Amino acid sequence: MSADEEPTSKVKTAAPVRMAFCGFLRRGTKAEDAEITHVLPGTALGEYLRKFWQPVCLSDQLKDIAHPIRIMGEDLVAFRDLSGQVAVMHRHCAHRGASLEYGVIQEHGIRCCYHGFHYGIDGTLLEAPTEPDKGARLRKTVCQGAYPALERDGLVFSYMGPPDQQPPFELWDAFEPDGETELLPFSNVYPCNWLQILDNIADQMHTSILHQPHVLFPGEVPSDLDLEPLTLPSFGSVPVIDYFAVRNSTAMVFVAGRRTSDDLVWWRMNECALPNMTHHAYLFEDGKTRRLFHRVHMVRWYVPVDNTNSILFGWRMFGKKADPREMGRRERVGWNNMDFLDGQVGNRPDDIARRAPGDYEVIVGQRPIAIHALENPTSGDVGVYMFRRILRDAVRGTNPAADPHQMHEPLLQGRLLHTATQNTVLKIPRQADEQSDHKLIRQIGKELNQITAESDAFSGEERTRYITSRYEEIERRCANH
Repeated sequence: MSADEEPTSKVKTAAPVRMAFCGFLRRGTKAEDAEITHVLPGTALGEYLRKFWQPVCLSDQLKDIAHPIRIMGEDLVAFRDLSGQVAVMHRHCAHRGASLEYGVIQEHGIRCCYHGFHYGIDGTLLEAPTEPDKGARLRKTVCQGAYPALERDGLVFSYMGPPDQQPPFELWDAFEPDGETELLPFSNVYPCNWLQILDNIADQMHTSILHQPHVLFPGEVPSDLDLEPLTLPSFGSVPVIDYFAVRNSTAMVFVAGRRTSDDLVWWRMNECALPNMTHHAYLFEDGKTRRLFHRVHMVRWYVPVDNTNSILFGWRMFGKKADPREMGRRERVGWNNMDFLDGQVGNRPDDIARRAPGDYEVIVGQRPIAIHALENPTSGDVGVYMFRRILRDAVRGTNPAADPHQMHEPLLQGRLLHTATQNTVLKIPRQADEQSDHKLIRQIGKELNQITAESDAFSGEERTRYITSRYEEIERRCANH
């Protein structure tokens, strides 16, 4: 019977569902959602991701030897030749398959240790010293697989897509140089699928539980556990939250509002952007000081190593402008580390991690690939499912705006890409009752998102002035009511 046909008999009452001791009945397995989790060459998602520049390693990992990496199921090497140019190429030599992780870096390119084949950074064969003609004949038909690469602020990026579709590097306002903010590169290594790491950002309800770990204990917290490094005190209350598809459904923004006093409300807006990027508002905000359109303090890319391993690369922003409370810890930002909370990487003893888990433990613990078909969504999961839908439409090609060429169009016109990410704290008098107050917080949150979306018509300081002036209008309107 099709969905639009009328039933020909009475609807049967559903049989009672056994809830207690139901393990025997729920032991079946389901397949992972391959369409938006599998990334190997030839998969729809893998080919989509390859049409964007992706970070592949930290600059300081490129020393005097080639650095082996694995990205989206491809075994590669990255290196910086003696002239200072970075390169990313297939790991196994095109001659007989020797690994170029043992290659010898040259003034230009790299030389295989086995028979001396010398490749330029673009993979062209420069010399085959064992051949009588030194490779003049071979270089017409033999090359080493290579990808375009570049360095920026301590990260090495590579474009692994079709050569004739190479886009400009994605320049966002979030990391445009401002003469004051310093970008520190970092990575976090996860033995699981990339999407469940990004899902953790789209899910903001966990901040009022996982990041308030004392609420999980039935009584006093064991005296030998220090929960402070796992706690975000300002995120203790459940936010008034909304989720919006923005920029023609190429990104998802959540707007989380929290009242912090009788006169102040704090809205935190974070963005998950196609294909695998998030922009984060200042994590140390406490909402106790009026603040208009405070920008990004971290950018992250969720880069698949393969289907069941990932490396999160990004920049943490330092400086008075990005970190007004001076809470950041530079010494903890780098390879497989992070400074703002414990439990971001798997570097804690197992007995501590199991008793006081952080993001890393809950993300990795969802299985090597989270099984979406076994989930039971709640109202707090709207953002997770919204971004998955955005991603699925992009991979299927059902959203023309998510075509990589369309997404890069502003860059081709010489414009920066804009993120909505921000912290904003406005003077908004408390309403007479909590229900009315929450309704107002939600209403203003929607306005903030709309104003930020409209601001894409401007750039730079003009955009900031537009946004802040409109926010001030909201304050005046609320003060007069």
